[in-house]
Amino acid sequence: MIKMGAAAFAAITALALAAPAQAGVLDNFQIKVGVSGVMPDESGDPIDVDISDEWVPSLQVEYFFNDHVSAELLCCVATHEVTAASGAIDLGEVTHFPPTVTLKYRWTNFGQFEPYVGAGVNYTAFIDSEPPAGLSVEYDASVGPALQAGFDYRLDDHWGVNFDVRRIWINTDVTISGAINATDEVDINPWVVSTSVAYRF
Repeated sequence: MIKMGAAAFAAITALALAAPAQAGVLDNFQIKVGVSGVMPDESGDPIDVDISDEWVPSLQVEYFFNDHVSAELLCCVATHEVTAASGAIDLGEVTHFPPTVTLKYRWTNFGQFEPYVGAGVNYTAFIDSEPPAGLSVEYDASVGPALQAGFDYRLDDHWGVNFDVRRIWINTDVTISGAINATDEVDINPWVVSTSVAYRF
């Protein structure tokens, strides 16, 4: 699964680099800096889990192939509090890095308002787990699809504001050992809501 995610990212990156040069090639890039709400729609099998909603700083980097088609990378790092069995089991905190690459199509016939939709792939690495004393909690990496919809509102040729909603499918096997020994298959499947300031150059 990890190899599949890496291959998808490499393919989109290669496509961007291979795109024919245009006049004013720097205008093909856009960077968005803002905040993202990561709101899991979680479930566990066989143990139910609860994962906290979090708001975190986020960065989006977008490459435009033409006026309508672009590829975008979303990056952020989020730390969540996790409990299981209706809160009876405290699993501490987990930090994950979920870069998501999407291919987007936008409409440009609404003046300053540019709505878009996109689809792509997510790779989630769980980079830190801090369970309570007496427990070890390990999370497997995940690869899954992602969908998005949103809009840019152009303030001028370079600056804009952005609002974006993503649905990302994240599945991980969670291994709990120590005072409790169990394995749980967890679907995190967050909604990611972002608002950003955009700069195109």
